[in-house]
Amino acid sequence: MEFTLLPMQGNLVVRIFGELDQHYAEEVRKAVDKEWKREIYHNLIFSLENLEFMDSSGIGLFMGRYKTVSEKGGRVAICGPPPSIKRVIELSGLLKLMDIYRDEEEALNKLVLN
Repeated sequence: MEFTLLPMQGNLVVRIFGELDQHYAEEVRKAVDKEWKREIYHNLIFSLENLEFMDSSGIGLFMGRYKTVSEKGGRVAICGPPPSIKRVIELSGLLKLMDIYRDEEEALNKLVLN
């Protein structure tokens, strides 16, 4: 598993590659929380285009960041999940809290306009 944190248009984009399980979800959480504390971002976008596997730890990662981001008036979005991961996200109920987009470009465009 690998991930990158990218500032884009005042938003923090987290690109996750490979597998997101309990061990790696914690690693991503720590990095995102540390970066978010800089208080220079409006929204958080998880880019999952290159994610191959995700267990419930990924859902926990997204939900926990939702709480942190929404407390500051921001939004969390997910973009580009493969079909199997999109299904897990749908079943988890996350779509009641955050939007899902086709790709980073669409997510950035929608979040910047709203």
